[in-house]
Amino acid sequence: MRVVLQRVTRAAVTVSDEVVGSIGRGLCVLVGIHRDDTEEDMKYIIRKILNLRIFPASEEKPWDKSVMDLDLEVLSVSQFTLYGQFKGNKLDFHTAMAPTEASKFYATFLESLKKAYKPEKIQDGKFAAMMSVDIVNDGPVTISFDSKEK
Repeated sequence: MRVVLQRVTRAAVTVSDEVVGSIGRGLCVLVGIHRDDTEEDMKYIIRKILNLRIFPASEEKPWDKSVMDLDLEVLSVSQFTLYGQFKGNKLDFHTAMAPTEASKFYATFLESLKKAYKPEKIQDGKFAAMMSVDIVNDGPVTISFDSKEK
């Protein structure tokens, strides 16, 4: 799994002029699923999302608190394009998980994320939909990581 995580003051996802998910302060997480991802990849990514110390405790400790420590929110957005590769001037997505399989994997990821934290603190977009993602990046702080690069 590949993730681009952004610390935000607020974020929202809109599909066909309807807001389908929104949060206040917390993390906006773009999630890509590789064709070879397993439950172990999922567990690793969830631990990182929830425990990464990306929030300040004070001016002296700018990287001291996690989303869980501060009881903040998470907006998760499926993003198969994170596995796009260039072939000349064309993009190829053959390393991303196939849509039907990825839909099930992503649903399991969301349920696992909710179980690991607080269901009411987790919002998401709509899988495979054309979405508009509005964020107010806090910092800005943007971190990317991949479960295959532990």
